[in-house]
Amino acid sequence: MGAVHARSLDPLPMKGPELGVHADDIETSDVEKETKQEVLENKNVVVQKVHIDGLGKTKEDFLTYEISEVFRAKNLIDVMKRSHEARQRLLRLGIFRKVEVVIDTSQGVDALPNGLDVTFEVTELRRMTGSYNTMVGNNEGSMVLGLKLPNTFGSAEKLTFQFSYGTKETSYGLSFFKPQAGHFERNVSVNLYKVTGQFPWSSLRETDRGVSTEISFPVWRTNHTLKWEGVWRELGCLARTASFAVREESGHSLKSSLSHTMAIDTRNSSILPRKGGLFKVHQELAGYFGGDARFLKEDFEIQLNKSLFWDSVLSTSLWGGLLLPIGDQPTSIADRFYLGGPTSVRGFSMYSMGPQSKGDYLGGEAYWAGGLHLYTPLPFRPGKGGFGDLFRTHFFLNAGNLCNLNYGEGPQAHLSKLAECIRWSYGAGILLRLGNIARLELNYCIPMGVQSGDKICDGVQFGAGIRFL
Repeated sequence: MGAVHARSLDPLPMKGPELGVHADDIETSDVEKETKQEVLENKNVVVQKVHIDGLGKTKEDFLTYEISEVFRAKNLIDVMKRSHEARQRLLRLGIFRKVEVVIDTSQGVDALPNGLDVTFEVTELRRMTGSYNTMVGNNEGSMVLGLKLPNTFGSAEKLTFQFSYGTKETSYGLSFFKPQAGHFERNVSVNLYKVTGQFPWSSLRETDRGVSTEISFPVWRTNHTLKWEGVWRELGCLARTASFAVREESGHSLKSSLSHTMAIDTRNSSILPRKGGLFKVHQELAGYFGGDARFLKEDFEIQLNKSLFWDSVLSTSLWGGLLLPIGDQPTSIADRFYLGGPTSVRGFSMYSMGPQSKGDYLGGEAYWAGGLHLYTPLPFRPGKGGFGDLFRTHFFLNAGNLCNLNYGEGPQAHLSKLAECIRWSYGAGILLRLGNIARLELNYCIPMGVQSGDKICDGVQFGAGIRFL
């Protein structure tokens, strides 16, 4: 009996003769060679049995949904392709350290001449795993310690405790995640958390203690997330020099909100895409489910990427948002939008645009920001095919505005206010892609359209993060 191991499937395309079936895989016995050759050449095969070896805690009926497509295969190439896809689905569950596939001819009294057996050899993760890593946020870094119980009840559930200590934020939380059998992208999660953050641009310190529940599911080509969040917020001054407007916001508040996010993402990478686009819309309604924060918040993000000649990429993006207070209560400094910095409108200091009071930035109830970028390889292509490909030359043009609106004036007046006093900047620099984790930028920026009270960064500006305009 010969066997085809899926190890050879990983790096190879699913087409043609490059599927890893070599003469070395076939034993030299003439009888065996003829039998194996007959199966390989037979265009119509039947998958009679699918085995999963190595299961301990995992429920086998839960995995049936992940491997059922293998039975639909009609020929050997299709069997190998569907087996590889099933292997990827099993790994996606996050409960196996290793998954290998063995495809062999069927044996036994009920074996068909063209029958195949497929065996998935799995190695489960430990019942408890720990992790230590660093994480890059929007121009901030943190150390993260985690403790995880994968496969808590045998159906790919995860119970996770995480502690994070960062330059501006410290948090810890407990979360439970459960996917739907056969549809991993449909899942439910529950989170308990405490987050303490410092926001020096507003002389503000905020501590949130909350609970949230999320339901994620796909609809056609879109991904949706419904979330309810209840949070007790405590705002305080970060410095004695905090303005009266910030001191006025200090104190405790309760927010109970329901939010919805819809996204269409066809990009090949979220960190530095070369093609594809992103369309994302987020709505949040607070105040109708308890709490004293009452508002309706809408924001969106659009990004398009196009590969050009000489391995260059043209990218354009547009962000926007609107915060509507409900009733007579004004919006909170914790709910407003902020703009400016190396991850949004470059050439301006971090979140240092728009309404402010004595140097403390208070955020705005409406904003928009747009960017046009050209990414090219480094001049003369040093390190081509290796480490040098992680670097790109970056040319950019950014613009945006942030303000408060008088909601009694109407849409035309709102658009007029957002279109006046536009801040913009342009420049060039170098960026480094850190895998699919984050990216670093070092740009020379020239800010324009600076308004009174704005803080600028004229010249070299460094940025690190996962989401850039």
